[in-house]
Amino acid sequence: MTHQIERHLLLVDDNPNDLELALEALRGSSPGAQVVTAQGGSAALAYLEAHTQGESRPSLILLDLKMPQVDGLSVLDAIRGNSALHDIPVVILTTSREESDIRACYKHGANGYLVKPLDFASFASTLRATLGFWLGLNQTPGTPSLQMA
Repeated sequence: MTHQIERHLLLVDDNPNDLELALEALRGSSPGAQVVTAQGGSAALAYLEAHTQGESRPSLILLDLKMPQVDGLSVLDAIRGNSALHDIPVVILTTSREESDIRACYKHGANGYLVKPLDFASFASTLRATLGFWLGLNQTPGTPSLQMA
């Protein structure tokens, strides 16, 4: 008997327009994956606190870096410091190309760092490729990969 585990992507950005663009870019591209959004770092931490285990636990987090109040590094530190969450892959998705930001993210435990492309087609392609790898090919403890179309 085959049991399909649904994979969850947590998409974190303080800009509602960027969240909507990302949802549009991902629409129909990741069968078997649920996309959940959190508008800002505080909302991401609240979501993660409520979803540390089971099928509602994120399989991947795409995290904006530059957010007011609770920035991406603070969210990343909270994830890496929580034994129930520390092994979730976190990919930074930001507009910053600053070497200091890239180094800081990897120092704090990011699994990847992507600069948001400016045009929608490239942005959509980048997101689809990212999900294809992290949710389709990458193996994480206790969660089988999806077969990506």
